[in-house]
Amino acid sequence: MRIPALAFALSTALVATLATPSAQQPPPSSEFRFEISIAPGLTPVPIDGRMLLIVSRDETREPRFQTGRGLESQPLFGVDVEQWDSEISRGFVLTQREVVDSSGNRSIIPVRTYMERAALPIVIDARTRGWPVASIRDIPAGNYTVQAVLNVYTTFRRADGHTIKAHMDQWEGQHWNRSPGNLYSEPQHVHIDPTAAGPIRITLDKAIPPIDPPADTQYVKHIKFKSDILSKWWGHDINLGAIVVLPEGFDAHPEAHYPVVYNQGHFPTTFQFTDRFLDEWKSGKLGRFILVLMQHPTPFYDDSYAINSANNGPYGDALTGELIPRVEKQFRGLAQPWARFVYGGSTGGWESLAWQVFYPDMFNGTWTFCPDPVDFRYFQMVNIYQDKNAFYPNSAWKTEPVRPWQRTPDDQVLMSEKDASHLEAVLGTKGRSGDQMDIFMATFGPVGDDGYPKLLYDKWTGAIDPGVAQYWKEHYDLSAIVQRDWKTLGPKLRGKLHLYVGEMDSFYLEEAAFLLKDFLDKADPPAEATWDIGERAPHCYTGKAEYPGQRPEQRILPQMLDRALKTAPRGADVTSWRY
Repeated sequence: MRIPALAFALSTALVATLATPSAQQPPPSSEFRFEISIAPGLTPVPIDGRMLLIVSRDETREPRFQTGRGLESQPLFGVDVEQWDSEISRGFVLTQREVVDSSGNRSIIPVRTYMERAALPIVIDARTRGWPVASIRDIPAGNYTVQAVLNVYTTFRRADGHTIKAHMDQWEGQHWNRSPGNLYSEPQHVHIDPTAAGPIRITLDKAIPPIDPPADTQYVKHIKFKSDILSKWWGHDINLGAIVVLPEGFDAHPEAHYPVVYNQGHFPTTFQFTDRFLDEWKSGKLGRFILVLMQHPTPFYDDSYAINSANNGPYGDALTGELIPRVEKQFRGLAQPWARFVYGGSTGGWESLAWQVFYPDMFNGTWTFCPDPVDFRYFQMVNIYQDKNAFYPNSAWKTEPVRPWQRTPDDQVLMSEKDASHLEAVLGTKGRSGDQMDIFMATFGPVGDDGYPKLLYDKWTGAIDPGVAQYWKEHYDLSAIVQRDWKTLGPKLRGKLHLYVGEMDSFYLEEAAFLLKDFLDKADPPAEATWDIGERAPHCYTGKAEYPGQRPEQRILPQMLDRALKTAPRGADVTSWRY
């Protein structure tokens, strides 16, 4: 914006009589810190996002690929950035001011002020929260490789009346360290001494390039389309996609229509056959099916959990009302409930069971592996209805041990509930980490007053909100819902539930599954559910393989074939696809 000459002169005189024009006061010159800027012309400004800084001792790969839940994760620090403009040299501009909320999360917000120099860089200092190192002051002196990444946010003006900022998935599956359009710096070798004065300066000078789409093959096709339902709700174009695996003879038998098997799970990029699976697929030994791996990332995660929810919007409606009809029409699906099945593991395990429960007349069975918590009395190791705190046991005085969150099959704890929550809080505030606990919060919870997910518990203290817990129970506790509605659900689910659970699930998911089993084993009318419980088996247990490398589809597709033929209604097409 141009400033009239007289106003410019008066403003200049006024500024000269005031303190520094920036509302964000720089740290004392003696304080150790990182200062992060954007290279001129790299991206349009101003910009929103989450600035992440990684400090690593490992020089074998870029620091941005060295963070996560593992024991080898390198220190990570994060701060919110709003309307950051690093290229303005003079005039009235949006500068930055630091705000700390009640949970201790730091944000940088815009303030309109007059400046005669470039906007300040983003600062990571001793006050910035980190994980697994709490502060940069705790980093031992030594030589390190550092790298900064800006996870760029998009503004969404949703149909529910809320406006939020979150990362728009770029078909990478919500991975901030490789999402196209995110900005990053070259790895920089530095000497760190927390007692030393002055800054280490880092410049974001690269943008992550777009991802090349996978190529179609004879058996594997890829589709992607704009969802009208979701785009209207989010106020922004939202895409859905699918990886469609076709049976042998699909083109040679244009009169054939096929049963369809839907796979639920994290964001897939394509489908890879093993040699033996391809042989069995081509031979017809497994049945002539169409397999569909669905792609439905959200601004909160790589996967929507396939249901309608207050924060993610109507993904259930979009998947069942847009994606399924589109796939079945384009690829000659039978498009009948008796010929439609679902399966998946972990996230996909919860989704596959949820689809069979929430859409009992649409599917003829679920094969559910190692599902995420299906009973929130065991939300991993937290009873969200009775516990006061997600991190610590109920005790007036005792705050140890911290509840475990991840383990090995021999029961060695790798991560605690507190660890997992603090990591996500560093990756993103307001439920925007793009990680596991936050998608639970976004999917199962209500919308907060600010438009972001109202969290089940505080990510820094662990304090549980009992009102949110009750909301979870009424809407998404699958075990509670099945028990509450069994009189009507029971007849529709009879013989359709097939569950696989490891006794030593890596994320303590077996106990919730066992609570559901206790009910289904005694249910009236009978559930006729089947269970495969793997002795000392960890997460992702999918049943006992007959030979090394056998995929679960090679075991469950014959079961689906058998059920389809046994339950097909009179007059159904059970011949055109059985060549």
